[in-house]
Formats: sequence, C-alpha cells, structure tokens
Amino acid sequence: MARIGFDVGGSSIKAGIVDGDARILARASAAFPTGEGVDAIASILRDLALEMTSQSGIGWDKIESIGVAVPGSIDRSGRIILNAHNLQLHDARLMDALENSFPGIPLSIENDANAAALAELCAGALRGCRTAVLLTLGTGVGGGLILNGRMYPGGMRNGVEIGHMIFNASGGRCTCGNRGCIESMCTAAYLIREGRKALIEFPSCSIATLARGEFGAVDARLVIDCAREGDKIALDIFERFLTALAGALSGLIAALDPEMLAIGGGVGEAGEYFFDELRSRLSVPGHACIIVPARMGNSAGIIGAAMLLSEFGTTIG
Repeated sequence: MARIGFDVGGSSIKAGIVDGDARILARASAAFPTGEGVDAIASILRDLALEMTSQSGIGWDKIESIGVAVPGSIDRSGRIILNAHNLQLHDARLMDALENSFPGIPLSIENDANAAALAELCAGALRGCRTAVLLTLGTGVGGGLILNGRMYPGGMRNGVEIGHMIFNASGGRCTCGNRGCIESMCTAAYLIREGRKALIEFPSCSIATLARGEFGAVDARLVIDCAREGDKIALDIFERFLTALAGALSGLIAALDPEMLAIGGGVGEAGEYFFDELRSRLSVPGHACIIVPARMGNSAGIIGAAMLLSEFGTTIG
C-alpha cells in the first residue's frame, strides 16, 4: 500500500507517493493557484495525483490515504483552514473540496510544521523518540512537537507556535506584532539582516569580502562560515544569535524534557560548527536532551503529509 502527500506552499505545490517505509516513489509539482480558492487547489491536487499514479504504475486501489500540509491553522474538526496568510485562505473549507476530488479515500489536513515533525519521527532525526521537538530556522521559526510517540497538533489544533513564544519582553518587534518572540532573533533572517548591515558599516570584514555580488547577497550560511574562520564582525553577530537561540532552547528543554531536539531550515544545514557552538551554550541541569540536525530537508512536508493517518499521526474526531 502507499499514501499520497501534498506540501502546499504560497508559490508551489509539491506532491509525492510515499510507501510504508516513508520512501517517496513518485513526485510531481505545480504552481499554487493564488487567489483561486479551494476548488482550484483540490483540482490541481487531483491532477498531480493522476500524474504520479500514471508515472509510477500505482493504481488508485493501492492508495491508502491522502494528506495535505498547509502553512496555516486548522480548525478542531480538521476540515477548515482558519488562516493561511501565504495562501490567502481564511475560513476555507478545503476538506469539502478534497472530498469531491478524492471520493472514498481517507483524507487529512495538517499544519506544515506539524507535518515536518511527523516526517522526522517516521523516517528522520526523531525516529524512535517518545518526546521530541523539531525547530526549523529559516525566514521565520517553525516547530512541531512529538508527544508520547505521536505528532501533537496543539490543544486546539492551531499548531504549536514555538517561534512566537516570548523570551524577552523588551526585545525587538516580531512580525506578529509582539516584542521579543523567539522568531525576532533566532532566524536565518536575523543573520542575513545583520550581515547586510556589516557590508555597509565594515566593508573590510570577511562578510563583505566573501559576499557574492552587490548588497543583499549575504545568506545565513555565509555569516556562520565567516564566524567559524574567526572574523570579529561575524563572530559578534553569530554570538548574539547563539545567545538568544540557546536561551530559547533552554526554556523549551526545561518545559518539555524532550529526548531529542532537531533543527532544520537553512540554519540547520550550517554544519557541525554551528551545532557544537550551540550545544556548548545550553545549560539545563538535570536534562539530557540531544541536539541534532533535521534530516528530511525539502521532502519533510510531502512525507509528513502522507503519514498523517498512519500510526504516528493524529486521529480526528
């Protein structure tokens, strides 16, 4: 048997047929139909599913379930997208549209960060864990929890907004409007923003020397690489980032006592230097949480969506 997973994003929809060992057997993708509503989305998902079943030779009778991961909050019934700002969807009845496109097939919708955590549990860094955390550090901070060996969608199914936990009430303004959220300082965007400032203020620093092209060519990995090589400006930026991140993670570890915490996103791909420096700054007496890189990368959304109705996912109702 196999399952289909859809990872729906603001610019594209990625799809895959996934087997019981969380291996992707077929892939397809399409542009997201901005502004066209849930019926158009469901129609595209149907077309992608037909494309994949055709190319793989896997018939509809072999499809056990279909899952859809979206960047937004889902209502408690698991049927309505309450808010998905990047998709321009609000109070959108996606499940109704999916049921029309895929009659008779078990369906599930979930927040994309939760789906990514489920993928890490089924086949990635969190495999075998009973209690664990996935943190994705990119433009923002995403996250998902594994509790009692299953993906936890939040008490009200609104997702687990780790990035918007406040750890410094007098800190900088976050995109959500609050001050001092984890997301205000612990992101690739923070490293990029501070690196771009360094290009202007310190034109002889390594960041400026190694940046590709003109202003704006800095990425998070470049800042971390320059810090590893000992550049003072990059080290100062990286130290502020690490101090904030270590503080945020220490709070999570103290509250949840997880076996493992996996870090993904652009920062999570920065290599062992980043992880060694982060681990050295964590201090949570009595807790033995292991900090590791996430493994599933860009396939996390597809695999997690496909596994939503597996033994590791959530049961609605």
